[in-house]
Parts: sequence; C-alpha cells; structure tokens
Amino acid sequence: MTPVTDRAALSIRPHRTALVSLPSILLVMLVLACGDEQGGGTPGAAPVEPAAPAAARPAPKPTTVEPALADDLPLALVLGLSAFAEKQPGEDGMPVPLPAELEFVSRRGGEWVVTRMTDEESNVFHKAMAYERPDGSTALLTGAGTKALLKLWTPQDGTLTSETIWQKDFGGRFSRMRDIEVGDIDGDGSNVIAVATHDQGVVALVRPKGSGFEVEELDVEKDTFVHEIELGDLDGDGVIEIFATPSEPNRLDGSHQQGRVVRYVPGKGEGRVVVADLGDRHAKEILVHDIDGNGRDELYVIVEGQKNPEGRGLLHRTEIWRFEAGTPADQGVVIAELDDRLGRFLTPADLDGDGKKELVVALFQKGVWWLRPGKDYAKPWAKKAIDRRSSSFEHAAIATDLDGDGLQELYVASDNDKALRRYVWNGRRLVKETIYERADNRSILTWNIMPIPVSLVAE
Repeated sequence: MTPVTDRAALSIRPHRTALVSLPSILLVMLVLACGDEQGGGTPGAAPVEPAAPAAARPAPKPTTVEPALADDLPLALVLGLSAFAEKQPGEDGMPVPLPAELEFVSRRGGEWVVTRMTDEESNVFHKAMAYERPDGSTALLTGAGTKALLKLWTPQDGTLTSETIWQKDFGGRFSRMRDIEVGDIDGDGSNVIAVATHDQGVVALVRPKGSGFEVEELDVEKDTFVHEIELGDLDGDGVIEIFATPSEPNRLDGSHQQGRVVRYVPGKGEGRVVVADLGDRHAKEILVHDIDGNGRDELYVIVEGQKNPEGRGLLHRTEIWRFEAGTPADQGVVIAELDDRLGRFLTPADLDGDGKKELVVALFQKGVWWLRPGKDYAKPWAKKAIDRRSSSFEHAAIATDLDGDGLQELYVASDNDKALRRYVWNGRRLVKETIYERADNRSILTWNIMPIPVSLVAE
C-alpha cells in the first residue's frame, strides 16, 4: 500500500469493521432521504473534465511493470460523504448522522495525503466539483442535503470559505440537492448549474447573473425523488439537453418503485419529455456520453433489479439500457445484465488506452465491472470483472487521468472495506492499489468522487 498521511486525524487506529450495520444505515437514509447516486463528464463545464476518455493512440506495449507515480500531482480527488457516529457498546437505536463531510485526497511528497472538512449546516454532501466563475477563477461547488444547500467554496489562507448560492425547503418531507452538473446550457459560454433535488421533483437551473446567481425551476412533481442530472446532445444539433431520473420515493426493500428518464431542452423552450419508460422499475444512475464515437451522445440507464416477491432471488437483475436520439421510450436496448439488485455508478472510460471508449459499472454487492462493446453497439457488450470483492451501497467510481500521463486511472470507494482504491493499466491488466483505508469506526457512505485542482484542497 502506498504511504498515506491523514492530516485530519491526530492519531491513527488500526482498521476494524464498522460497528453500525448496513441495514441500520439504509433505514436511516430512508428516513432522512439520503437519496440513492453521479455522473460522468458534462459538456463545456468546469476546468476539469472528470471522465473524458483519452485520445486515440497506439496501444501501449505490453509490460507487467506498474507505471511510476510522480511524488506530486496537480490534481486531487474530492469525495462527498455522509458520516454516522460510531456506536458505543450497549447503545441501541438508529445511527446518528454527523455533519456533512468532504474528503480530499492529494499526492504530495511521494505520499497520498488525506484531509477533511465538515459543514454543520447539512448532514450529507451529495456532490462536490470544480466550478469556473464568470471571472475565470475556480471555486468548489457543493450540493448538500438537510438543509438543501448549493454552495461555492473559495480557497483562502489554506481554508475554504463558503458562499450559499441557493437554499430552499422544497416543502415535502426531505430537502436535498441530490445531484449537480455544469455546462453551457444557454449556449452563451456561461457555466449554468443543473440541479436534481428531493423530494418534490424539482429540477432547476442556477445561472450566474451579475455578482450573484438566479434560479429557474424547470419542473416540480409532488412526492418525487430526482436522483441524477446529466447533460448532453443526443440529436447532434448543438443544443444542450438535460436528462433527469424522477421516481417514486425510495424503497430499500427491493419492491416495485416506478421511475423514468425525462429530458428538458431550455434552449428550445422544451419542457419535460419522457425518453425512457422503465415501467414498474426505476433508475438512480444514468450516463449521457458519445461512447460509439459518431459525434452524438447516447443515453445509458442502469435499470435497478427487483427482488422476487414470491421467494428468494431476483425477479429482475440489474440491466444497462441504451438509447439513441430516435429510440422509442419503451424500447431501450439491453446491452448488459448484471447479477445484483443495485447499480449506482456508470462511468465512461478508456482504461487500457486503446482509443476505444468503454463503460465501468459499480454494483452494490457484486463488484466493479468493465463493459466493452463489439462492432454492433446494440448487441450485448462483453463483461469483465475489475474487482469482484469491491462493494458499497453507492459504490462511487470515476475514471480520470489524475497523474497526467495520458492514460486514465479508475478510482473506486469501497465503503464496505472502508477503502479508496486505484486501478491502473500496466499493458496487460489493471493493477490494484489501495490508496488508504479509513482508520476510524464511523460508518461512511461515499456519494461521489470528482477530480479537482490541488488549489481547492482544504488543508
């Protein structure tokens, strides 16, 4: 394991299994609506392209030598977390949520350095990412829940100072900024923030205006959870489309939960249109990306599995559905079926550097998988296990070139192992490295991982 310096802890204790059970945490999340996540790259947005595959080039010569890693890297990772207090012996009751927490992972002096920051105003950071302001400066953008807060954080003397740009009680049981994406939605070069929320179906745009921001709510739907926002251009007309995943309120028992994928096109004045009808199933993870390289994006949907109501096993396994611009809403093409009930992260990647784009999917209990298309993108894709033992409720993952060598690495938060891992192609296979294991006994859920400039890292 690569050496790790944890600047947020005064003492490092040996890793032990968390004392709070996962079912208890999931029950708390249902009560608190911690949602269920992230996203790949978005068009024309932040100064860091989080998941854009590497440019085509000759495949690297086979070698079994692990690529060298520089002592210092210009980019870092930020993880959005929800943390729960460690239970003491004899304590009963539900796990207690702690303040919203960000975890920063940077490479300094030949070590992975971990620092942390909390915000007492909320109990979960669903996402954090770099955001370029109109004046060209870069801030850290966060979306949080309970309270529902959208904030910009500016580095100042080694700390991050916050500015709230949107706060709202949505009027239902829960209020959460569940997902955020940034792009040139208006076509004028400005970085507009698209937001998905819980639990009244609000989809909103937050635009920079003058010295502040203005909010436009595109949609509202009573008792509806919107888990994800994606930006893209399926029809290739150059106008950004917004995709969202509204569904019935969360059910963690695997029973029926209706959902769909909808589209908005503000640049054309188009409101909600259903583009993926999932029947009595739903999705909490979608990806909009040009995987086939034809110049137009496609929509990929993780359709969650369902438990068998008559006994053990699954009535439906988790599936990946593919849609193009002209695909009818009820005719998505199944490109992969995976033996798990949940899948919450779908990441575009080119991990082997061959110039061909693939997908990485992170499942609830059954590991991380590499999906590769054949010549016909509408046929089932080849599946290969990257790490069968990695697992987490959200299972946050991202492919990005953190070390700047032109080849993407894969970063995965395996919360059930309390570990953050890195997977790097060595010419023959992906080499696994554990960047760190959390040393405390709090239970942690990682909701998202994003690359950021090291200038945004909290000290």
